[in-house]
Amino acid sequence: MALEHDLDSALALAVRAVGSQSAFGRLISRAQSTVNGWLKSGVKLPAEYVLRVEEETGISRYDLRPDLYPRESSEHADASVHLEPTR
Repeated sequence: MALEHDLDSALALAVRAVGSQSAFGRLISRAQSTVNGWLKSGVKLPAEYVLRVEEETGISRYDLRPDLYPRESSEHADASVHLEPTR
């Protein structure tokens, strides 16, 4: 069984979503060995890949990189969009 099946990180979930480390590497134009190294060391997905991975896998940017995309920021942004004007 591949390493990503033993982990519950957002990166591991994204790798599982595309099927394998090799497929994930192809998605972001990186080698399978790079993906494997990230998984082994617990490195977060590099920022430049987050939006593409979110688009292709459905794994949220907020889960992939909460340090860059904190949930409370998105909730506040969403709340401000839905506010009705006061009279």
